[in-house]
Amino acid sequence: MLTLLSGLGLMYSLIIAVGAQNVFVLRQGMRREHVLPVVLICAASDALLVLAGTAGLGYLVNSAPWLIVVARWAGGISLVAYGIFAARRAWAATGETLVADTEADAAGMASGDGGVRTATRLAPVILATLAFTWLNPNVYLDTVLLIGGIAATHGDQRWLFAAGAIVGSITWFFALGYGARYLGRWLRTPRAWRILDTAIAVLLVTMGIALVVPVFTG
Repeated sequence: MLTLLSGLGLMYSLIIAVGAQNVFVLRQGMRREHVLPVVLICAASDALLVLAGTAGLGYLVNSAPWLIVVARWAGGISLVAYGIFAARRAWAATGETLVADTEADAAGMASGDGGVRTATRLAPVILATLAFTWLNPNVYLDTVLLIGGIAATHGDQRWLFAAGAIVGSITWFFALGYGARYLGRWLRTPRAWRILDTAIAVLLVTMGIALVVPVFTG
């Protein structure tokens, strides 16, 4: 269970950030426009990449056990670096991207029309979702290399770690897409992102340190 929760927590800490994909999902949710296909594509894509990373890096670690030390150091350094970036975002209190992209939809909701729009066809939305997901280099770093590498350090329980990460992705995208009407009001404020980024920074740095401790303790 601890391994499962570790994967869940890592995915949440990586996926909850202002980015093009999250903004797109949020806007689709606020518009209530093709939400199910969008969240399914995002979650399924993450699942495929996490499984690929876990299988590939897990095989390498089994073939060369010394790589587990490399994976621990690489994963630990990456997590601490991500934590520092999150702390910098919290210090700068950035949140302008999300405000700019959701402002029009929020205005529509405030005017009483609920922000409902149905003009966009399904095909362009699917293509946009695929582009935001698969053309983003960070998604490969986060899922295949980082999550896959850290999963490999869990040995026989690496698939539980991967399962936790996949559950994290599914629950996040469904919450973001279908809770956008409520989440959007909260996530538009820079103060909310400062609090969120601070929590993420603490979690990532803690996990990064915990990952390399076994290298010294055996």
